[in-house]
Amino acid sequence: MSTSPLPDVTVTVIVHNDAGRLPRAVRSVCRQTHRDLEVVISDDHSTDDTPRVARELAAADPRVRYLRLPENSGGCSAPRNRALEIARAPYLMFLDSDDELPEGAVAALLAAHREREIDFAMGAVRRIRVDTGRRSTWMPHLVGERRTLDGVQDDPRLFFEHLATSKMYARAFLDRHALRFPEGIHYEDQLFSAQAYCLAERFTIVPEPVYLWYIAPYVRSDAASISNQRHLIGNVRDRIHVQRLIDAFLAESGHEGLREDKDHKFLKHDFRMYAGDLPYRDEEWLAAFADEVNPYLETLAPGAYARLPRAERVVLQLVRDRRLSEAALAARGLGYGVAPRRLAADADGRVYWGDRVPDTVAARRELDLTELEPDTRPFPGALFRHEITGMARVPGGGARVDLTVRTYDPALRLPVGPQRASLVISPGRRRLTVPFRLDPVRPGVYEGTVRLDLAGARLPLGGFSGVRHPLVRLSGGGRSNQALLLAPLEFPALTARVPYRSGAAPHRVTVEPEGHNPGRLQVRWEPAGVTAALRPLAGRLVPPRLRKAVHLVVAGTLH
Repeated sequence: MSTSPLPDVTVTVIVHNDAGRLPRAVRSVCRQTHRDLEVVISDDHSTDDTPRVARELAAADPRVRYLRLPENSGGCSAPRNRALEIARAPYLMFLDSDDELPEGAVAALLAAHREREIDFAMGAVRRIRVDTGRRSTWMPHLVGERRTLDGVQDDPRLFFEHLATSKMYARAFLDRHALRFPEGIHYEDQLFSAQAYCLAERFTIVPEPVYLWYIAPYVRSDAASISNQRHLIGNVRDRIHVQRLIDAFLAESGHEGLREDKDHKFLKHDFRMYAGDLPYRDEEWLAAFADEVNPYLETLAPGAYARLPRAERVVLQLVRDRRLSEAALAARGLGYGVAPRRLAADADGRVYWGDRVPDTVAARRELDLTELEPDTRPFPGALFRHEITGMARVPGGGARVDLTVRTYDPALRLPVGPQRASLVISPGRRRLTVPFRLDPVRPGVYEGTVRLDLAGARLPLGGFSGVRHPLVRLSGGGRSNQALLLAPLEFPALTARVPYRSGAAPHRVTVEPEGHNPGRLQVRWEPAGVTAALRPLAGRLVPPRLRKAVHLVVAGTLH
């Protein structure tokens, strides 16, 4: 512990009704390799056990202080600002109670400040899925190397990294510009970070992880974080309100030249998140969404649209044209190269999304798919759309399901007549391939029925735990094309117990819709019985020789 009367760094931990996770967050700060710091727990007037837990944490470590707001503010800004008022250190960081700091976070960011005079330092954010434990880096292309920038104009892409929690700020910088978190609004990080980026004369990026962000993507609506409450129209309204505040700041502060970059970030990140949800919204919600976003979309720089992938531009234009059911249909293909059901061509041979040539110049520009070469691209990459129009469990039990598959071939790439198709799924290394026939319904549309018997899947010897999404393969003339299979957005999950290997390797197998993103057909395997007992044992035996031995034991048990 340093003998300095003041700490080097103040880390504010904001909390509201999160007594269960608060100790984890605070302890992650207390065990930092750089120990000359203070922790301010800023409690937004919790009504659960948080006050008692916070006081116990403060009593256990003299570096921890507890601040309780007299009333709930309903957001992150007020507890951060109140803590900033009492913070004693020249450098400041912010942490949410449901997240953590990796042990070297404070040391890495403080070293950047001490290396040269900068206004803030920022580092990598590790995202951790609470349901799967999977880890990924937030915006890795922006934080992959150590660099010091003379303002955000050196790399305007940084608008995408709008988290206030991934940074260590010089207190003098915040005070010099009276920079505080805007109170009474949501998405305050976006405005605060945009202001910090624009006002900073110099800042440093370090590649080390400095924040652990826990993501719970499928929590119930009433417990979801603000960013996960996209089902609320008020959430859309709040996000757009913040965008307008950022736009006003850019204009007033002389940073109007960054507007296209910021607009591109809004379209690529903020709007894109809502776009992925459009297939799951009803007509009333879609109409209200268009009412909120369309006036703002009209104010954005045209160049921001031109930088987007064509599929995203299509969804945006369909929303702007209030072709809302078609926008929801188009959104199911985002990021997966899914074809529309129909294409329309004009007299010049240009090809457009949908069943008609658009009426306006703007719509023709945005819905033009000619650049995708739908009628000439190599067959393995040709654009098709496969949808399940009916599904039923086969009588007699087991994991057998009859699927009615409709295939759309809008560019008429397939020859006339019945088509050879297969359903392909790979739990583990070995593939289950189920052939079926697609018969013509009308030009560009085919339909067929396939029986998927999941008892026929050849699982690894140690069993299989995970999710797979079946693909549809079209074959003919020595060529093949594989594309995803879209499920009905809602149908009851079908679950069966399958006694693989004559009962020695039982699994629970569930067929269900994906429930998010494009809504693919999804098959989930969960080991049961002896398989479930042996798999965790194999996972804990990390050394290769022991892992091989467990594999042999499992194999012997299953045969």
